[in-house]
Amino acid sequence: MRPPRRALLAGAPLGVIALGASACTGDRSSGGGTGPSAALPTAAAFTDEEVRGSMSALPELPAPADLRTVRLADGLVPPTNRWFSGLVFGDEPQTVHPLPLSFALVDGGFALGLPTVTTSARTIMGAHVPEVEVAVAGAGSGIVSAYDEASVRLDLLGGDGTALATVTIAEGWPCVALQARAALDLTLSTAFNGAATAAEPATLTVGEHEYGLRLEGGDLDGARCSLEADGWVTLFAVPVGGTAADVAPAAVPLRGTSLTRSVSDDAARATLTYETADSSPTVVAAMPHHGADAGAAEALGTYPSVYGTLVLRPGPDLTWSAPRRTVRAALDLSGLDDDAREELAAQVVADVAGLPDYPADTYFGGKALHRDAQLLAIARQVGADEAAAGLEERVLTQIRRWTEVAGAEERDAFCFTYDATNRGVVGLTPSFGSEQFNDHHFHYGYFLHAAGTLAADDEDLAAELAPVMDALAADIACDAATDAVPVRRVFDAYASHSWASGTSPFADGNNQESSSEATTAWAGLELWARARGDGELAAGAAWLLAHEAAAARAYWTDFDLADPVYECFEHSVLPLQFGGKRDYATWFSPEPAAALAILALPMSPSSDHLADDPERVRRNIAEATASGGFAQQYGDWLLMYAALGGEDDRAAALEAARELADEHLDDGDTRSYLLAFILSR
Repeated sequence: MRPPRRALLAGAPLGVIALGASACTGDRSSGGGTGPSAALPTAAAFTDEEVRGSMSALPELPAPADLRTVRLADGLVPPTNRWFSGLVFGDEPQTVHPLPLSFALVDGGFALGLPTVTTSARTIMGAHVPEVEVAVAGAGSGIVSAYDEASVRLDLLGGDGTALATVTIAEGWPCVALQARAALDLTLSTAFNGAATAAEPATLTVGEHEYGLRLEGGDLDGARCSLEADGWVTLFAVPVGGTAADVAPAAVPLRGTSLTRSVSDDAARATLTYETADSSPTVVAAMPHHGADAGAAEALGTYPSVYGTLVLRPGPDLTWSAPRRTVRAALDLSGLDDDAREELAAQVVADVAGLPDYPADTYFGGKALHRDAQLLAIARQVGADEAAAGLEERVLTQIRRWTEVAGAEERDAFCFTYDATNRGVVGLTPSFGSEQFNDHHFHYGYFLHAAGTLAADDEDLAAELAPVMDALAADIACDAATDAVPVRRVFDAYASHSWASGTSPFADGNNQESSSEATTAWAGLELWARARGDGELAAGAAWLLAHEAAAARAYWTDFDLADPVYECFEHSVLPLQFGGKRDYATWFSPEPAAALAILALPMSPSSDHLADDPERVRRNIAEATASGGFAQQYGDWLLMYAALGGEDDRAAALEAARELADEHLDDGDTRSYLLAFILSR
């Protein structure tokens, strides 16, 4: 299913999770509201000692990939899979998209701008336009010197490597702030007019966009600015419907951002706190999934973006919630009648007999384990005992092979190592650029889901698999401050979804395609946490799943077609999301069936978010099958998705599934699972 795309291009209710990350200037905790049914804060799921222990137990990768971390300060964990990764990795820095702005490092300074969003039949584009450029006298290169949940700090260096100034950017922050480390001069690409104070900001209009400027400890003279040591200047974008005077009082350099999370019975809540250097209030632009109302009395205006209208509102906190999702280890077949059980039992026998050899790489290998764990769960439920016995031996033998801690010392496949240079777990037979940290949550999510399913009622098996599975969990979901792996490697709290590219070598920013494999990863993490009896990890996984699923609906499968950004867009799903672009396209196929299938597979037992809007399911299916029906590649995933459209759709999907040719069954699926999924809806 997954051809080399990025590699070629480069259940019990749980309480609040207290997982605030450190700000740029050091560790701190932040406040944040809790939901009405939320409990008191509990401990984080990981500790530095535990994570270090997990990583040190694995053999060290002898020849790590050279990710070219040429713009990263010493001592920082390489920030793979982040919205700003393109600033760090590669010979030249890439543009990044901390909405509502875009930002680029340029020789001797930086550039920023608001996108001019354009929508065509297949693409929503918000490319970087350097509408304001700032040159810093004596500056050459820039490096990332600190980062946290949503903000990044960059040092602009002189020829001798001394930091002349520090620049701060952040997701959701309509400002770029520069603080002088010593007296220095700046040259702006265009003159600003005004006093440059909080009460009377200087302004500049570029095309349709207005920018403001405020400074402390310096002077502005048109396009020239002089700053004293520790003086600062903040450039900001003025929102539509607002004024520079509305924003200027809040345009103070950030100290950093932090995240507070909570999980209640029915919701997962998030609060991002933006702390300014002098603890004065600031402003935050909310994305559509944050639920901000442009018509609210507190709204200060709006910004266009490729994700829809952003609403500027007072900070320092941005708080939102997502529905909690039910996680299941397997399909529930308890309601099937005798005929259905007999049909499935016969199909299980046929499927077990025809299973192929296990792939050696981390993507297809994990996917096959997930497939067989689900097939075993079906076999047990429908009474296919003989087939279940053989399948159990097969899948347990294979997962034990993958979880031999020292496996990489004996072979070059079916094993994991620790990359001490790039800080993470890597399989010795990588795929899709996983050695460059592409797609780790997709790959390891399958392993965790399979392990959580197989060990759901087997404490001894969970303990046996734990050394390697705990390392995979930490690689993608660590919430502790440690230098062994990044904090939540792939997950972006502000955007509420994951990023798949390790180094993000794209001018459009980082990207993610398979939102459904991302949700499967967090469901798998929760299943593994349950098998381990780890309540804190289960709560953290529930929070990740809730927000990833909400974002998947808001931007991939069920986005609000009434938002003006979709006015000229001619499709009902958006498979490929970048920071500054959204495409009706995939990395591997131009077919409409692929465009929906990559947002549905592997249709896990916990894929309920895909069923929230039956009418949209039917619309999405109509588009995906318009040219080829279900009798085509990925038809099995489409049939399972179609069954979510209602009882009539389910019945039609079941009939078609029984007739679907074997050639249209994906390697991560079986006909048993296809039928069982539809029968159990």
